[in-house]
Parts: sequence; structure tokens; C-alpha cells
Amino acid sequence: MSPHQPTSRPAAGAPGVPWNRQRLRSNNEWLLLELLRTGGGTSRAQLARDTGLSKPTVSAALADLEQAGLVREAGWVSPERGRTAVLYEVDPTAGHVLGVDIGRARLRVAVADLAGTVVARRDVANRGRTADAVADAVVAAAREATAEAGLGAADIVHAVIGTPGVWDEERRGVRYATSLPGWGRPGLFDRIGEGLGTAVTVANDANLAALGEYTLGAGRGSRMFAYLLVGTGLGLGVVKDGELLLGAHGALGEIGLVPLPALAGGQPGVEGAVGGPGAVGGPGGTTLEQEAAADAVVRAAREFGLEGSGGRQLTAKRVFELVRAGDAAALRAVRWEAERLAYAVAVLSAVLDPDLLVLGGGIGSSADLLLEPLEQALGRFSLMRPTLAPSLLGEEAVLLGAVSTALETARPEVFERRTAQL
Repeated sequence: MSPHQPTSRPAAGAPGVPWNRQRLRSNNEWLLLELLRTGGGTSRAQLARDTGLSKPTVSAALADLEQAGLVREAGWVSPERGRTAVLYEVDPTAGHVLGVDIGRARLRVAVADLAGTVVARRDVANRGRTADAVADAVVAAAREATAEAGLGAADIVHAVIGTPGVWDEERRGVRYATSLPGWGRPGLFDRIGEGLGTAVTVANDANLAALGEYTLGAGRGSRMFAYLLVGTGLGLGVVKDGELLLGAHGALGEIGLVPLPALAGGQPGVEGAVGGPGAVGGPGGTTLEQEAAADAVVRAAREFGLEGSGGRQLTAKRVFELVRAGDAAALRAVRWEAERLAYAVAVLSAVLDPDLLVLGGGIGSSADLLLEPLEQALGRFSLMRPTLAPSLLGEEAVLLGAVSTALETARPEVFERRTAQL
């Protein structure tokens, strides 16, 4: 289930769910809790009108929810007619979740309450030289953020980790995480889960970014929305009618693995060339990720004559900075990047036909420099051209998607735990 949708529970009378007074009361309480979560502070009378439940039923359910620590008084409202009424709202401190974004360059961690408000976070450079070192750094950052929020491991209901690659449940590891050496080793995420001391879900970073962007950013309202994550790697997340598309094996969107043909010889400066500088092309040659991610931008810039200066290392970020400063070689490298991305967009447009494609990730944060040449290059590759837009969440998309996804699991779990004690 996607994080923008209200979470649901089996209704009383549904197959396999016995019809009894306890279940009916539980369903009423859940219904009221979800209305308060999505609608904010509301009076008992308004809740009765919205649900069709009787006022005594609403009052009893609210009393139970308040006793369970799931709702609280949010103030008073004085209508023009009638008596002053108490407003109720969800108590967001009833539980907390952890979102994690693991990238080759940076590790981002956020602790959020049940309302999705981030109460503590860490954003640190990924200095781990081995997979175990990266895993331990994730645990350390998460523990620091949790402590900063005044919480312990037991207060974190669920954690969602965004990572390159595709989760393989049988192997208990990820596949295709080429940007992080050793990251596919089975058991690595179990090590992280044990270190965090909470239940963990592992998800593809581009998929989480797509969910985050659909829920909170540029993808809202789109029927068929694609998020192209361009950074250290190249990934794609697709949301159709609010649901994330995963494919038969969870690998839908691994567009970076597609071999890249070397059209027009693949030489720098040849208009219409898709393969990057030195591209071999075809099966066994370079892939879209190798020729369209951050390292490729740097490689192209160097072949166009650009080098680091003033002791500054040449990075993709630096190349885009130089474009803004008017550097001709940097501009040629960015146009070359647009050519390669255009091929990726042409492929996914023909297969998926999205109405909107959002450009995100580290390189996507410079979408204002990429969109115009990308549109021009796409015109040469494809008759099918979706609307292109920059990400509104920037490099926060994966992290916010992880938090939102964790909340989908945590909210019903907190409800079950707390109401079971009544």
C-alpha cells in the first residue's frame, strides 16, 4: 500500500474475520482514528455526522482511544449556536518510525512521529570502505538520531531502509546494487536490523523517492507518474493510480542495467550520439547507469577538457556549478548528459507511457540546467514525450518516502498494540 492512502484493517464480517462486538468496536475506533488523522481536530458531533455512528458510540470510542494514548484533546470550538465542544486530534507521540536513505556518498536518517513530523535526523558522509562498515555507520547514525529525539530502540515501531538494488527475500539481501561494493551480501540487512533493535523493511531507493514525490511533491495527482533518480546510480520508480509498480520480481525500474547502444559512433561532440565517451555499446558494453550517472558526467567533462582547479576535485556537482558560471566545457558535458538521459526517457516512455516524469537525485537537483537540453534531445529520439518536471523534494525524496512507508506499517501496529491493553 502506498503511503498517501489511509491504512485499512479487515472489516467485521469480512472472510476470515468473525463478527463480534469487540471487532465492531475496534473497527469503529480505527475509523475515527483515521478521520482524525486525515482531517485534524474534530468534535464528537462532527465525527458522528461524518461516520453515521451514534453520538454515544462516538463518545465511547473516543474515550477508549484517549485512554490508549492514541487521541488527545486539541482545544475547544464555540459555535454560534449550541454548546462549546471539545476538539479531538490524533496524538502523534503514540509511536515513532525510522527512515533511512543509503547512498554511496551520504547516509541520511530521520526519526518521525505518527503524524510524519521529523523530530530528529542525521545526514553524514558515507565513509565506509566495506559493506559492514557502511552497515555499522547506518546503525550509529540511527542510534544518534533516536537518542536526540529522547527515544530508545523500543520506541521505534518500524524502520524502512532505502537502498540501491532490489530486495531478495530468499537471500535476505539486495541484488543489482552495483554502486555499493559488497552490498548484496546476504544477511547484511539482518545485521542492520539487529543493530537498530526494531523491525526493518528494505526497499529500492528510486521506488521510495517516487512514493515520496507522489505523496508530497511534484507527482501529486498524476495518473501514471515516473520518477527518474539520477545520482551515483540510475533508477526509476513508477506510480500508477497511486500504487507503486514493482514487476514480477520487484525489479521494475532497474533501467540503469539496460545496455546502451553507441549510436553515431558514441563519440563526444557527435549530435545524436547516445553512448558516452569511450562507450562500447550493445550487450557486454556499457549500461545506461555507467553512461548517465554522476561518474559519467565527470568523465565526459574531462574528455571535453575540464579538470579540477584550485585544489578542488572535479565532481558532477562541480561540473554543474561551472555551467552556472558559464564554462563552455562544462556546458558541453551537461548537454552530453542530457543526450544519454533522453535515451532512457525515450525507452521508458515507449514502455510505460507516463503522463509525468520527474527528474530527481543528486544530478536531478540541477534539473533547471538539464530539462531544456533533455527536451531537445528527446525530440530526436521519441515521438512520445511525457511532461518533464524537476523534483520538489530534491535529495530528501528517498528519506521522506522511507518515512511515509514506515508509517503505513506503524500506524495500524500501534493501534493494535495500544487497544489490545484496554
